[in-house]
Amino acid sequence: MQKAQPIGVFDSGYGGLTVLKEIVEKLPGYDYIYLGDNARAPYGNRSFSTVYQYTLQCVKWFFQQGCPLVVLACNTASAKALRTIQQNDLPIIAPEKRVLGVIRPTTEVVGNYSDCKNVGILATNGTVKSESYVIEIHKFFPDVAVYQQACPMWVPLIENNEHMGHGADFFIKKNLRQLFAQNPLIDTVLLACTHYPLMYEKIEEFTPLGVKIIPQGNIVANSLATYLQRHPEMDKEISKNGHRLFYTTDSTEDFEEKAAIFYGQPIVARHADIG
Repeated sequence: MQKAQPIGVFDSGYGGLTVLKEIVEKLPGYDYIYLGDNARAPYGNRSFSTVYQYTLQCVKWFFQQGCPLVVLACNTASAKALRTIQQNDLPIIAPEKRVLGVIRPTTEVVGNYSDCKNVGILATNGTVKSESYVIEIHKFFPDVAVYQQACPMWVPLIENNEHMGHGADFFIKKNLRQLFAQNPLIDTVLLACTHYPLMYEKIEEFTPLGVKIIPQGNIVANSLATYLQRHPEMDKEISKNGHRLFYTTDSTEDFEEKAAIFYGQPIVARHADIG
């Protein structure tokens, strides 16, 4: 009988740590392995085929660690790779394992936040171009109008710790103006990149009064908890000792320094060789 193993949580870099933080808060007794593919980040501007290739390599790495369940805590990977991995790869390489993303649980509920059925999406270029949020939201809320705005400078600002300075104000205001120019009646804005919660206060400062700003972490954490309740056969495959391990494909020193900002506390990282 195979022993229980941790949940894998993946991101191209640091942003997924904001999701992991919420998951750990919701499900503190479980074991987790986090992997940031920092050596090949960012994924946001890469092609579908490249993101798929990189994501699949990382998913296979999690499987080698024994993880029965992997959460792609990365919007770009969820948009460009998840469906192909679920439909084409899992049945062949690991039919008993599961890979989940962040887009589906978010789009299942985001329409409920909007009173006037106008939702704005702030995301990377790759997520916007994939149209994943538009497609998925319309499946669950066909009466909701979705407006997207790419924010290509936000991730670099955050990863260089410039996101709370005055230099970031220009880009935040610019992208918010572009979003609300599409429809000033937008009353709900989804932060569809796991980095963006770190700029929540700045985004709120420049967003029209009364507009709801929705980060994903808590939504994904609640969805995962519900998934494990609905699938006790998967839940029993997951170890529950309250352990967390952190890996990066790049420098562990750099990762530890920046990861603490996203995770909210110091971490110790290990190096992972992928591919």
